[in-house]
Amino acid sequence: MKYTLIALVFTLFMSCSKDKEVDYTAQNEEEISAYITKNNLTAQKSDSGLYYIINNTGTGVRPTANSTVKVAYKGYFTDGSVFDESAAEGISFGLQQVIKGWTEGIPYFKEGGNGILLIPSNLGYGSNGQGSIPGGAVLIFEVKLIKVY
Repeated sequence: MKYTLIALVFTLFMSCSKDKEVDYTAQNEEEISAYITKNNLTAQKSDSGLYYIINNTGTGVRPTANSTVKVAYKGYFTDGSVFDESAAEGISFGLQQVIKGWTEGIPYFKEGGNGILLIPSNLGYGSNGQGSIPGGAVLIFEVKLIKVY
């Protein structure tokens, strides 16, 4: 019984350690800064570490973090490889249902606005990743805010 309990505790400890978050903050900061420099971009940085570029603020309604929006987007890594892209007419979703970088970043635009969000992993999919997005990945999104509902 004693050895079974020890084995169970060890197994639980090992399974929990696999999900342990790794801090990619410094690495992501360096990667985003290099990308901005290489592509001659001028970006703003928020307190959370999100970088954003506003090409056109837009003239319509500005969403909040709780809004439902329609956005056309293209998502890619700093090496330029695309991992996701919407159709030109965009898709609708609630900003409380997406990664933190979108919840924070989309409200920088008004309807009709567009720009780029450079999202460090702590505001994206963290150190575990999701699907084809590896843990610790910096995500870049070209976004166009079409509609706020």
